[in-house]
Amino acid sequence: MFQPSQDILQKYASILVNFALGDGRGMKKDEVVQIVTQTPGIPLAREVYRTVLRSGGHPLMNIIDDDFRQIHLSEGADPQIAFFPEKYYRGIADTIDHSIRILADRDPLFLSSIDPKKIILNTGSAKPYRDWLDAKEDTGRFTWTLCCYGTEGVAKEAGMSLKEFWAQIEQACFLTEADPIAAWRAVYSEMQRIIAALNDMPVVKMRVQARETDLTVGLGEKRRWLGGRGRNIPSFEIFTSPDWRGVEGSVFFDLPLYRYGQIIRNVSLEIRGGRIVKATAAENEQLLLEMIAQSNADKIGEFSLTDRRFSRISRFMAETLFDENFGGSYGNMHLAVGRAYHDACSINPEKMTREDFEGLGFNDSPEHTDIVATSDRVVTATLKDGSAKVIYKEGEFRI
Repeated sequence: MFQPSQDILQKYASILVNFALGDGRGMKKDEVVQIVTQTPGIPLAREVYRTVLRSGGHPLMNIIDDDFRQIHLSEGADPQIAFFPEKYYRGIADTIDHSIRILADRDPLFLSSIDPKKIILNTGSAKPYRDWLDAKEDTGRFTWTLCCYGTEGVAKEAGMSLKEFWAQIEQACFLTEADPIAAWRAVYSEMQRIIAALNDMPVVKMRVQARETDLTVGLGEKRRWLGGRGRNIPSFEIFTSPDWRGVEGSVFFDLPLYRYGQIIRNVSLEIRGGRIVKATAAENEQLLLEMIAQSNADKIGEFSLTDRRFSRISRFMAETLFDENFGGSYGNMHLAVGRAYHDACSINPEKMTREDFEGLGFNDSPEHTDIVATSDRVVTATLKDGSAKVIYKEGEFRI
């Protein structure tokens, strides 16, 4: 079976520890880094652990075995599935300065036999932990990043051999470059130019026109665009969290969505008054409906565009982390149903209350699921003076 070389794993780990953490600045000496991986990702986790030690940090290791999760969800009663060990997670949230999560599904559909309601009950119960980390992030005391370790199961779902899948990872993450971190910084520098231009533009709303899509996205007050921060590796997206109340219209997503151990295909959403009033899918529509039935998951928390000139991802990867950064011929747009990002607010989050965020239309939900569309699209911005400007076309920003 194919395995990435030690050199590739060391470069991957260095990007995560010495670049992605700390908003592109890397971790500092004596900081605590939580490393979370599923069991197939242990080879990369070992190198991340070593890199944290060499950088003077304190690694905390958490290994997740999918078999135990399957046992818990299939054999546990609802109170056990919903159990949240508050003191345990409070201690972790108070202790860690950074978190690195290695996604390494042995089989993306390993929970397909489990009632999705049980999976949603289990993941929803951890919302307090996410809220604690979000609050810590808002005060600049916590950063995180995600990455993917390729497995036979995910590669098979993507229609590739494991060697081909890893070639996509290496290409997307600049792992074959002599200095991958320098390559990332060069790309992020150009992304920051576009982000600055977007933030200087007095956008009121955007109209997205594409295949089976005619969607208006009201930006909202006190918003800013984000990207190029190392939160995900890879990450080429430029995104914001719009005012959910200003989203209106219809949208179609052509990339399959892997969520809660199942696959959902050809998702279509109809949004009226900021709420999803109709959701359909060619496969697993019931799971889609149960997902958006969660608290505030029928609202939009993120609007994102990827410029094809930045992304080296050219194939479907059956992993949202990569698929939401798809480059291809036309880049991609993705929306997230559910939770918004507080750092998309132009006001220092430290000075904001939960009520402040709610008043500005930042959605709060236990859910945050990205759904991706890769067809050609035109995004036209309406500015405060009433004029219109095409800001994205044929997979590229036009600013």
